[in-house]
Amino acid sequence: MTLHFAPFEIPMAEALVPMWRESFEHGVGIVDSHPIDEQRAYLIDCVLPEHDVTVALQGDRIVGFVASNAVSVSQRFVRVGCHGQGIGRALLRCAMAASAGSLWLYTFARNARARRFYESNGLVAVAFGFEPVWQQGDVRYEWPLTPMTVGADPNCVNPPDGSLRPRREHSAR
Repeated sequence: MTLHFAPFEIPMAEALVPMWRESFEHGVGIVDSHPIDEQRAYLIDCVLPEHDVTVALQGDRIVGFVASNAVSVSQRFVRVGCHGQGIGRALLRCAMAASAGSLWLYTFARNARARRFYESNGLVAVAFGFEPVWQQGDVRYEWPLTPMTVGADPNCVNPPDGSLRPRREHSAR
């Protein structure tokens, strides 16, 4: 099925948050004990005001999302069972194309799949630390300006086929 992108809209939270939680738990190997309503509120009240959220869809099914701004990626998750299809790479390219030319992000040190993914996509581990909420080691990654993105239109996303499509603003509230 064809992958397409859409700006996040509030009604999507009902499908996005459980996918996000399952992907997080699968990747990090821990169970999130926070109520799902709390995670939904975090998305709407904390993530959306500071980030553009792009949703990857196959048909009407959410298969991933990225929350980013001009300098950082806050969240990037792919539905369990959909890894290895280029979804994560396409979402990362969305963030890169909309960036100011560099990005930083954190991932958990124990999430080996995410670490390999970021490193294979040109991000460099620059610091190792500790995330106090989850009581886990984390890694800060940075992506510098590269020839791949010089001249990229910051108002576009780069789908896996390499074509550029306009980025639309999400409706935060």
